[in-house]
Amino acid sequence: MAKKTAKKSLKKAAAVPAKKKGGEIKLAIAGLGNCASSLVQGIYYYKDVKDDDELVPGLMHNILGGYKISDIKIVAVFDVDKRKVGKDVSEAIFEKPNCTKIFCSNIPKIGVTVKMGPILDGVADHMKNYPDDQTFLPADKKPVNIAEELKKSGADILVSYMPVGSQKATEHYAQAALDAGVGFINCMPVFICSDEKWEKKFRDRGLPCIGDDIKSQIGATITHRILSHLFAERGVTIDRSYQLNVGGNTDFLNMYGERARLKTKKVSKTEAVESQLAKRLSYDNLHIGPSDYVPFLKDNKVCFIRMEGRKFGNVPIELELRLSVEDSPNSAGCVIEAIRLLKIGLDRGVGGSLISSSAYFMKHPIQQFTDEKAREMIEEFIDGKRER
Repeated sequence: MAKKTAKKSLKKAAAVPAKKKGGEIKLAIAGLGNCASSLVQGIYYYKDVKDDDELVPGLMHNILGGYKISDIKIVAVFDVDKRKVGKDVSEAIFEKPNCTKIFCSNIPKIGVTVKMGPILDGVADHMKNYPDDQTFLPADKKPVNIAEELKKSGADILVSYMPVGSQKATEHYAQAALDAGVGFINCMPVFICSDEKWEKKFRDRGLPCIGDDIKSQIGATITHRILSHLFAERGVTIDRSYQLNVGGNTDFLNMYGERARLKTKKVSKTEAVESQLAKRLSYDNLHIGPSDYVPFLKDNKVCFIRMEGRKFGNVPIELELRLSVEDSPNSAGCVIEAIRLLKIGLDRGVGGSLISSSAYFMKHPIQQFTDEKAREMIEEFIDGKRER
């Protein structure tokens, strides 16, 4: 687990010149599932937003450090499913087993073909026991050299959407990013940007990274974190709490049939909530993690949170909450921010984990902070007042 560092005093970072270069952000994507589908849809959904629109529904920033959403250009995509490999990205994002809500169907041909990535541990054995439209169907093709493809495409940034439990596959893409000299955003709960050895590799290479395990705009983890912080700030002692999640997309199916793949996911989600508590709870009194796979829910995720505590006079207080969200657009709203923040880091020649962005957008950053503090740090980073 990451160390709880929110209460530690921080050295003030030297001010960094706020370089607002603008221009294109060349993006590569590893894993063209539901999350990537929502991200690509979002790039086109917001492409005509006017520069002077400060408050745009669904966005935290319209223009961020000089970069608009329309500046993001997809230049390379990797997947392993035979229904996607070989097709233009504009078509492949709507292929099965993707089942997320389509909010932008009018996407022109991008001119980027989905290339075959290495399977490694990206496809769990139990996935073959389910209907074709719910599971992965690996293509019988030779994987491309990821690093070489990244170099050829001119990519600035690689976003990894590997399935939960894909340790080897995620590490493969992280190393490819290092070899190709591109920034890296790890949206999945395999610890790269929060791991000291991996983070040092990016720092030594002079490449920024953001990770690990993407939060949603308003999802289970961020809601549980905020409530836990609220209880602590108001002097309420939390004795027990759980967070149960059910859904019907491939992410839930991937985790449902092979519990061993959940190890880092549970660590990531638990650490995200525990870091906000005044006192950490025992294993028996805090349970956080995916609970079940319900096919008809598709990309809809339903979360149940319960919190039991004691307020003034040790009088009991209980909270129960049910949250229903379309899972993938929820995370895409954060990734669209992370991409532009990482590009600022690239422009400034920053290496290693972007501490502010990782703390705000990721469940398992290299350093944990309250979300209010992390948001403040991001604005300082954008303005050039914070190095990372």
